[in-house]
Amino acid sequence: MTALFVAGTGTDIGKTHVACALIRALKARGVAVDAFKPVVSGFDPEDPSASDPARLAQALGDPAAVPRISPRRYRAPLAPNLAARLEGDTLALEDLAADCRAALAGEHDLMLVEGAGGVMSPLTDEATNLDLIAALDLPVLLIAGSYLGTISHVLTALIALRAQGATIAAIVMSESLDAPDLVQTADALRAFERETPIFLAPRDEHWDAKDLAEHLSKGL
Repeated sequence: MTALFVAGTGTDIGKTHVACALIRALKARGVAVDAFKPVVSGFDPEDPSASDPARLAQALGDPAAVPRISPRRYRAPLAPNLAARLEGDTLALEDLAADCRAALAGEHDLMLVEGAGGVMSPLTDEATNLDLIAALDLPVLLIAGSYLGTISHVLTALIALRAQGATIAAIVMSESLDAPDLVQTADALRAFERETPIFLAPRDEHWDAKDLAEHLSKGL
């Protein structure tokens, strides 16, 4: 395994939070890790510091890497295809896949490719994150929230991913605010999903993802 696709069960559930913590934990283990987010919307070029690619760049220790991490950046906080259209662009799955393959060809032990939105969220007018995962044939790190209803969303995402033949490397339940207890929710999920290890990600910027990094490092 030299790459993982960081997918979510929905939007704003903690993909970048988990990816950044994982980057820091892998670097601490001496792993040469990199990150790529082929398209991002809701990006403010006047104040990029809070954006997903800026957070990934900061975790990598290279704040200037935003253009390399996310070459397609759009202002509107909409689905990428709609945000791109507002700026006169049309996104195509073939182009996004080509961008990812170029990034994957770089020198690294592990590349994290982060999607936009959930597994079935549109990236183009005709393709979702699931289509990009299938095109790249990458194992998936699936990120979920801990909100009420997340178990249904996780199980639905797993069915969709496995129907495409995707390998699930791990599931991470990222703590949602004002949600049921994180540990109890993860335990409830384990009763339905026994095949894939489930890790917990507290909503804490100082969370250490060392257990997740150790698990994933076994495949490097």
